[in-house]
Amino acid sequence: MTPLRSRPDCYVGVDLGTSGCRAIAIDRQGHSIAEARAALPASRHPTPGASEQDPQTWWPAITRVLGRLASQASGRIRAIAVDGTSSTLLLCDEHGAPCSPALMYDDTRARDQAQAIDAVAPPDSPARGAGSALAKLLYLLEQAHDTTPAHALHQADWIAGRLGAGYGIADENNVLKLGYDPVAGQWPAWLQAFPMVPPLLPEVRPVGGVTGWIAPEVAASLGLPNDVLLVAGTTDSNAATLAAGISQAGDAVTSLGSTLVLKIYSDHPIASARYGVYSHRIGGRWLAGGASNSGGAVLRQFFSDTELTALSKRIDPDRPTGLDYYPLPGIGERFPFSDPDRQPRMQPRPASDHAFLQGLFEGIAAIEAAGYHRLADLGAPYPRRVLSSGGGAKNRVWQRIRARALGVPVVPAMHGEAAYGTALLARAAIVNDAADPRGRG
Repeated sequence: MTPLRSRPDCYVGVDLGTSGCRAIAIDRQGHSIAEARAALPASRHPTPGASEQDPQTWWPAITRVLGRLASQASGRIRAIAVDGTSSTLLLCDEHGAPCSPALMYDDTRARDQAQAIDAVAPPDSPARGAGSALAKLLYLLEQAHDTTPAHALHQADWIAGRLGAGYGIADENNVLKLGYDPVAGQWPAWLQAFPMVPPLLPEVRPVGGVTGWIAPEVAASLGLPNDVLLVAGTTDSNAATLAAGISQAGDAVTSLGSTLVLKIYSDHPIASARYGVYSHRIGGRWLAGGASNSGGAVLRQFFSDTELTALSKRIDPDRPTGLDYYPLPGIGERFPFSDPDRQPRMQPRPASDHAFLQGLFEGIAAIEAAGYHRLADLGAPYPRRVLSSGGGAKNRVWQRIRARALGVPVVPAMHGEAAYGTALLARAAIVNDAADPRGRG
């Protein structure tokens, strides 16, 4: 066996999601050298609007994936960074023991608390809304009758704490919806309107910054070196954007999953609470974006994966249908138009299924183009190119339709896993390239 210290360096990214945990180890050149996955129990939905998990179920998944990487990776692990779902929040005591369930990103129970935030927060604050981390914090504090919490932490924060970084530390991206002001680089004064909140807020570190060393007992239990650096991560969507290969202002990433998510690198921040647009700082630049309710969920209402593949082969992407669709899975849109009453428009339906599918492709492409124009109207650059991630990115016919609608090149993402983007952050902290956390997959 090769002695541990003589192995080449490698860097690990961990992506903690809703249904599973993924980890990827990369080498100094950015090549993936090992991967591991573990499932998580499904979220609980005890009441309408509720979505929660037991955070104690996350740690076994983390130890499984890190243990597998330690045994599989040919290199010596030097650094670990963790990303998690945005706006997932829990309370814990000073030792990290959870004092509450984790309210997941899609928990919307905190409507009364959101109204209280609206009364004091700036109009474009990402802390507005029932799904924000701040609204969830206020909700959890109202339920915490028999506990004494010391910290309000996000998914990635709590895992980093268990790894050894210490509790009460968070990265600059995850705290955005908790009220943090990334432009000023501080917690804003208006949070004093909620006296119980400031004592629980974490110390904020820049994305990609070193937060500590792995705890010796954790390293020993997982078979890791005892000098592994812990690096501040980001949100899952930002990690996926980094993985896609975004590199400079004007680079954009469209995620074609169940919904349509747009992100673009900008030299300055933009924000609009009305359209759900906000900006994260990563390595000296700003990642601005928004999300439409349109996307792959609409296609799956009508076609299976097999049908989508077969029908796409019959489409001529250079001959538009002329159909003027606005595909939505239900009533309501959030971006690029804020209209909770917006109705789907998918009529008339042509006689042929492939023409109908093409009309849906064209409609979603039009929404994507309108989204980037919305971001440009708010001050972001219009894309010079669009990288595509998610399941829909594999469809070349749709890619051609989108390129025509956008008027810029549309190319596949370099890597599709968020964990890969977080591994780039871990690598950057070691190679002193934190302002440019990119790699070649």
